[in-house]
Amino acid sequence: MNARCPFDADYFANPHAVHAGLRESGPVHSIALPDGAQVWLLTREADIREALTDPRLSVDRQHSTDGYTGFRIPPALDANLLNRDGSTHRRLRRHAARAFTPRRVAGMRAGIQAETDRLLDLIAGRDEVDLVSALAVPLPLAVIGDLLGIPEDRRARFRAGTNALVTPDPAKPHLAIEALTEIEQFLRELVAHKQARPADDLLSDLVAGARAEGNLDDAELLSLAFLIFWAGYENPVNLIGKAVLALLQHPQQLDLVRHGSGLSDAAIEELLRFAHGSQFAIRRFATETVTIGGARIPAGATVLLGLASANRDPRHITDPDRLDLTRSDADTHLAFGHGPHYCLGASLARLEIRIVIDSLFKRFPHIQMTVPTHQLLWRPSFREHGLMTLLVSTTSTQAQPRTSGAAT
Repeated sequence: MNARCPFDADYFANPHAVHAGLRESGPVHSIALPDGAQVWLLTREADIREALTDPRLSVDRQHSTDGYTGFRIPPALDANLLNRDGSTHRRLRRHAARAFTPRRVAGMRAGIQAETDRLLDLIAGRDEVDLVSALAVPLPLAVIGDLLGIPEDRRARFRAGTNALVTPDPAKPHLAIEALTEIEQFLRELVAHKQARPADDLLSDLVAGARAEGNLDDAELLSLAFLIFWAGYENPVNLIGKAVLALLQHPQQLDLVRHGSGLSDAAIEELLRFAHGSQFAIRRFATETVTIGGARIPAGATVLLGLASANRDPRHITDPDRLDLTRSDADTHLAFGHGPHYCLGASLARLEIRIVIDSLFKRFPHIQMTVPTHQLLWRPSFREHGLMTLLVSTTSTQAQPRTSGAAT
């Protein structure tokens, strides 16, 4: 196939308009990615939901015959559950699930609230502050760093490595390789340290479990730690920034937050549907020729499942481009995927967004953007829709006292 690439500067600013055009012109498209790779894109919710559970669409690269490369991650960091199917995936997932048990996530509430309060203290009374760098980035970085037991002075290098993957500099491709090589070496050292001196953190638990059960090799352990950090940091950063922006752009919905007793479960699901940053599920590879939406996709082809497109498909949800915190069906979204690869960190992401939104708008009920919408800066990534900056003022009225414990 000889397809065009729909991912340009306009897409970075407003991917939903591009998704809508593709979705309405057909359920399946052959397109080119920015690097020239040719893939098949699914655009409609019903097809995407079904594809997420279709065993003929594998996440394992061994089934690829079209030359797709994707992220260039060292093999020692790439042996994770996002690249495995069947029994191997289930085995790796059981280990990863230790990070997100209900008890562990509930036990993180107080720490997340305390860190949120600390960060809000730092922006109180500021005429202009970037909420991305002041809140959306440092909070998830602290949460996932504490969870894994990564020293604070090394977390920034992890962030640099993942950023280099999602938004690489075409003029300096070596930066991503260097950052990931450093992360691999550091993880090896950290695993050895946790084995010798285990602590009360997830990585110590993973190391102990791997040694006790004997069914997790070194590469899988390193890859699992890297994946938990990456997904646990990358997704909440984009979600926090976009959720705050969405509320600032919808005053009537923001009033429900300001004057309520806390975000309802339905409101959280609507924010996830509306503002989640991941545009696609992890790529799939057809293990045999499959027909989806009337399109014949050959064996070995790469398939992208448009989660963001599905979440705004009018065939599935009424008036999908409208934020409505009172929706009764928002929890049918695909922000965290569906089926065997459903996001393990969903409960933690929900907790973080609940605490951040409740705390931010109760602390600063009249917070305002200081730049118009058309001047917002977006990350130049087709995979993740996220803000580079979100400039706001917290001084429009007197800030309110802390609301520790307000998130419920």
